[in-house]
Amino acid sequence: MKARPIAIVLGAGLALSLAACGSGGAPPQSSAAATASGSAASAAPVSISINCMPPKTNTAQRATFQQDVDAFQQLNPNIKIEKAVDAFPCYEPRTFEAKLAGGQLETVFYVNFPNVGRLIESGQAADLTPYLDSLTTYKDYNQAIDLFKKDGKVYGLPTDGYGMGLVYNKDVFTKAGLDPNNPPKTWAEVQAAAKAVAALGPGYVGFGEYSGGNTGGWHFTASLYARGGDILAPDGKSAAFNSPEGKAVLDFLKQMRWTDKSTGSRLYNEWPALMRAMAGGKMGMMLGAPDVLIGLRNDFKAKFENYAVTSVPEAKALFNGGAGYMINPKATPEQIKAGLKWIEYEFLTPGKGQLDYVRAKGADLTVGQPYPDLYGADTESGKAVADLRAANANIDLAQFAKWVEGSKGIAPKPEPGPYAQEIYAILDTPMSAVLTRQDANIDQLLADAEAKVNALLSKKG
Repeated sequence: MKARPIAIVLGAGLALSLAACGSGGAPPQSSAAATASGSAASAAPVSISINCMPPKTNTAQRATFQQDVDAFQQLNPNIKIEKAVDAFPCYEPRTFEAKLAGGQLETVFYVNFPNVGRLIESGQAADLTPYLDSLTTYKDYNQAIDLFKKDGKVYGLPTDGYGMGLVYNKDVFTKAGLDPNNPPKTWAEVQAAAKAVAALGPGYVGFGEYSGGNTGGWHFTASLYARGGDILAPDGKSAAFNSPEGKAVLDFLKQMRWTDKSTGSRLYNEWPALMRAMAGGKMGMMLGAPDVLIGLRNDFKAKFENYAVTSVPEAKALFNGGAGYMINPKATPEQIKAGLKWIEYEFLTPGKGQLDYVRAKGADLTVGQPYPDLYGADTESGKAVADLRAANANIDLAQFAKWVEGSKGIAPKPEPGPYAQEIYAILDTPMSAVLTRQDANIDQLLADAEAKVNALLSKKG
């Protein structure tokens, strides 16, 4: 769930290279990068807190993350990471908003793209501009960095991105008499495949979909974009989803729920719920980016080899987003400098942190899945990341090939502006309604949601 000009970012990144999701780091890097991330500062001791530590259930990634914390502090003895908060997922709307409102966010905090603009506007992120010359990798960013800029100032650093696809279980497809090497290319084929999976018997779900916790609205947006629709008018001042495309999204789900009975009766109101169900081995399909396969493997203990991802059927636009890190505006200059050092070490330095593909491979974490890059392909950092990634790839690229090929040429489209989360919450209602009420009135649901979004936008100005 994220936000806007990143379309350009991930558009550039969609010249897709291959990456490893959230590993952690030590080995190869250039001497310049080593100096940047590893030199011990001579400043006075400073303490910072960080978040988005992998949960205890993700033992491999949590272990490498802790290794990184320890190694970072050894390289920077004046910096103490006094608190590392785990999160699953890293962005959970209710927790984030409560901590934001109470001024309780960590020194260095994770932020998804839709929240970037509003945090900048409301003064809830520190201005990093005076400290950027301390970052060796900053000069190598592609357009990804633009999202975090306003009026010539920089308020955060992007660290990952995604583009939506259709995730499916190859084993379930085979059991249902479907060809796992020929996944659905149209929505009609998705519907037919879902029906075939559901026919396998009790517990089987053909197509899983979100319906609450802002995730319903998030996936409504992904499906709407694929069909050529928009959440907002071009000027961003009014809703645009009460349209034939918006109606098609809800009609599709309603047919599968009540006519085909292929979506199951359970509601998936939060991000882990649908992921857990998909990992259970009886669900055929769900919308998701390539890194969903990594989450299924690392966080939900699914059989990685059973899953694949293809492009969203008939997509007219590729829904995308991502996340990064900002620094608490209450931070002192010394804490900002220390926070930037941590962000660069853990997320942006080739051969370190999440870009340590040697260690990731050795820890049996995945290396090689499609992932939009943050750096220009011809930059020092970009070349180093690509070389390390290629040298350590340990997955079957065929699991992602149809997404890579099918997504080529599809225009990337970002999440709907700074109020995306509030909009998603409103759109949860029609998503939930068509999955729980056979008599749900789609026209009325869209009209009601449209009125609420227009009121929200008017209030926000």
